[in-house]
Amino acid sequence: MPNKILLEKYAKLAVVTGANVQPGQVVVLRTSTEAVELTREVARQAYIAGAKKVHIIWGDEILSKHAYEYATTEALKDMPEWQIDQYKYFVDQNAAFISIVSPIPNALAGADSKKMQAVMVESSKKLNFFREHTMGNKSQWTIVAASNPSWAKKLFPKMQVENSVEKLWDAIFNACRVSIDNDPVEAWVKHNQYLSRNNKLLNDSNFKSLHFTNSLGTDLVVELIEDHVWAGGSEKAGNGAVFNPNIPTEESFTMPYKFGTQGKVVATKPLNNAGRIIEDFWLEFKDGKVVDFDARVEKEALQNILDFDDNSRYIGEIALIAHNSPISNTNILFLNTLFDENASCHMALGRAYPMNIKNGNETSIEALEKKGYNNSMTHVDFMFGSADLKIVGKKQDGSEVLLFENGNFVI
Repeated sequence: MPNKILLEKYAKLAVVTGANVQPGQVVVLRTSTEAVELTREVARQAYIAGAKKVHIIWGDEILSKHAYEYATTEALKDMPEWQIDQYKYFVDQNAAFISIVSPIPNALAGADSKKMQAVMVESSKKLNFFREHTMGNKSQWTIVAASNPSWAKKLFPKMQVENSVEKLWDAIFNACRVSIDNDPVEAWVKHNQYLSRNNKLLNDSNFKSLHFTNSLGTDLVVELIEDHVWAGGSEKAGNGAVFNPNIPTEESFTMPYKFGTQGKVVATKPLNNAGRIIEDFWLEFKDGKVVDFDARVEKEALQNILDFDDNSRYIGEIALIAHNSPISNTNILFLNTLFDENASCHMALGRAYPMNIKNGNETSIEALEKKGYNNSMTHVDFMFGSADLKIVGKKQDGSEVLLFENGNFVI
């Protein structure tokens, strides 16, 4: 059982700082059956903030496993119109979206990967309008997490289940700057100011490309798109509300040029994706596209990500996080991207965020693609930062600047 005071603070942080729910606004709470207690408190805080109505959409990874085991592919691909209409209604209402993740590690291990791939592709096609809405920051959205016995026991296998659940809650609260003796909302005002400073330094530098190297074998050049914008921390939605998409977050991120990534990158943390944990993997890029790859564990799952659609072998995001940062310093491998990506420099295969190019949210996707924007139905982050990562930025005039040394900012 999490501390009641801390849970209330965390839920309020998700509503006020994360989604910044506005009076009279519809709220959509997409959550897990593993997170009932936090779900109830977030819904309560949303109503306190003035939400018109809170719609709850539950998910359950074990039930999903049963579906993939016994239902046909065609049956699972059949998304009824009422489900699509539901999301159209949420978009039309300009709803605020709050997601609570509470993963069960390896929940879908052994499931038919081809069936999963087919179902996810079909769902992505039918809900593409929703993805464009959220990734274009048309309204507010945020993601938070909840501890559960399966996840906690995986992270802390030597502890009793009850103790491991409590330890994971403590790690989540600490990562999100939630403590008994502070006001998390105020703490995040200061944190957002710090991230804004980093973004300004990077934007003022206007790098043409970044060269990443470390002793593990990463030797990668990422060309940045012309008129790119570094962002991170708080963002502004189409309705003017300022919100934080990820709690926690430590990153400054921007848009690569679709065809400009060259070389090899070696992942430094496992990737938990679609209920399967991919370990010890690397990717090789040529002209922006992954041309070779390998993984010690779950190589097929990695290939499913790369083959999701025509553009899932190109990257849409590059993000910088100092190795000396709060989540990294816990030395906890969360096996969840929300946390692990904020302990390490990372990149994302697939779709880019329009906000990462000047006037991107006001520009059509077709026009952005002509500039070198990567448009995909997927967006999967993975981590490649390390304690010895070096980053050299090349400016527009060809001059070079040391940006990272020994895993940390030096500018």
